[in-house]
Amino acid sequence: MPLEIVRNDITKMQVDAIVNAANESLLGGGGVDGAIHHAAGPGLFAECRTLGGCKTGQAKITGGYDLPSKYVIHTVGPIYKDGEHDEKALLELCYRESLIIAREYGCQTVAFPLISSGVYRYPKDQALRVAIDVISQFLLENDMTVYIVIFDRTAYQISEKLFSDIAEYIDDKYVDEHTDHSRERIRMNAFHPIVSELKRKKTDSAPVELCECQAMPSADDLNSRLDRLDESFSQMLLRKIDEKGMTDSQCYKKANIDRKLFSKIRSDVNYKPSKPTALAFAISLELSLEETEDLLRKAGFALSHSNKFDIIIEYFISKGNYNIFEINEALFAFDQSLLGA
Repeated sequence: MPLEIVRNDITKMQVDAIVNAANESLLGGGGVDGAIHHAAGPGLFAECRTLGGCKTGQAKITGGYDLPSKYVIHTVGPIYKDGEHDEKALLELCYRESLIIAREYGCQTVAFPLISSGVYRYPKDQALRVAIDVISQFLLENDMTVYIVIFDRTAYQISEKLFSDIAEYIDDKYVDEHTDHSRERIRMNAFHPIVSELKRKKTDSAPVELCECQAMPSADDLNSRLDRLDESFSQMLLRKIDEKGMTDSQCYKKANIDRKLFSKIRSDVNYKPSKPTALAFAISLELSLEETEDLLRKAGFALSHSNKFDIIIEYFISKGNYNIFEINEALFAFDQSLLGA
């Protein structure tokens, strides 16, 4: 997955480069900065002393030393005052400059903390929005896997309004998993009288005779039906991409899908994706709820109101919001799987 939000300790991420939310001296401090220096060992401090510091919004790279990552990219985030002192522009620059350096050094995987959201007091929901916007824009033009690493739940926050709106939507749509099964059976029998009648006759001593309409299909009839199989998930996906006037790369990048996985789907007409992958393509193609259901059926899935993951997806589609990264923020906030590969 090109962009993923994960809950982890950034010093334990096995990636090509981790990003350090440093201060201008680059000589260590508190929070993420202190944790990275401690885990990397004295070699990192010694190299940082040779760099002559770093200005806010800029980035510099060093070795990873005792860290599992090959490199550490140090960037200095803005101290948040009131949002009127170029804080947003400087924070965007931190992410952009770090990504450019990572690309120059051939990094395929990079892990970011939520820069400036700690002691520098940048509002967490706004800091997350900046990170998502800059990284997702970069990934539209570059092949790289980027992680936003959240240490714990208190360090992560989407806007209160979005959270409450989704929570209310879930409450309205959610079907309690402890449904009264006896009432459910009555309801199903009411809609399936043939099944109900067959069950009743099964208790009688006389054998049940099936009418002609209920007879098992012949081998020739079955083969005929198999010859008329509808288009597969892969075929429908490629058709939809053409209908939308998109290129393959535009589609899989907008879906937050790795190029290699898309190649597998394209080359295998019978490829069966996971549900998050299928839904990611539906979001990328900006399909309606009905069209999304059609695409899901090709992969053997359906949307359900007994599944919070499905309801959140439905919420965003019903609002006409097809930004997969915003959707993943919400899914992460509600402890659900993320869209993508």
